Amino acid sequence: MVVPSWTGEVWLPWAPLLERRWAGRWLAPDLAGHGWSPPLPAYSFEALADRVAAGLGPAAGRLGPRDRLVILGHSLGGVVALALAARSRRLPVDAVIGLGIKVAWSPAELDKARELAERPVTWFAGRDEAARRYLRVARLAGLFAPDHPVVDAGLRREDGRWRLAMDPAAFAVGEPRLPALLAATDVPVLLARGEQDPMVTDAQLKELGVPVVTLPGLGHNAHLEDPAAVLDLLAPFAAPDRP
Repeated sequence: MVVPSWTGEVWLPWAPLLERRWAGRWLAPDLAGHGWSPPLPAYSFEALADRVAAGLGPAAGRLGPRDRLVILGHSLGGVVALALAARSRRLPVDAVIGLGIKVAWSPAELDKARELAERPVTWFAGRDEAARRYLRVARLAGLFAPDHPVVDAGLRREDGRWRLAMDPAAFAVGEPRLPALLAATDVPVLLARGEQDPMVTDAQLKELGVPVVTLPGLGHNAHLEDPAAVLDLLAPFAAPDRP
């Protein structure tokens, strides 16, 4: 299982659950320009997928005939997951689950993203202030305390000052073209959202013509609010002789 995300550390709370319920290997890579992954000269969903695929290559080459490669991506990571499953990429992907993908973008939202991409890096005098900004930007406020170790991957300290690890230019990745991404893959795709996620609606997902699951009572970060409920989404795609 591969779970591309802002930072792989965000998925660490899944580790005990995966030990019990996922028999295979799993990877949680940082997306380019996030966490510990170096930035890109320019950002696109294809370029982000290329970086993940480069790291996945050796592992994919070791897959046996009974192994399955399932990609679970959240939000931006969900779009990258679909790009990884494109038939032209020739990765041995068996299925994709996209969670909390924002489908519809208004012109004002795209303008705001471009504005954020052009802003210089913001520096903070202390870690706590930087951590609180990171939690707001990553929509993790209320899920992790500022001093939680998971937050460390989202921060950098240089010359006694702190900043977010994310490359601001990554905001310019643009609007995902979900219909085109879905048309470019032949593998099963499941799209899911938390019932209370304000970023995407059931109707928007259902217009895409693939199976949709709504997770009751959960929000945008459903994978952190109820990891077991999200892991249940992978059950249909597990190898026949594995849980």
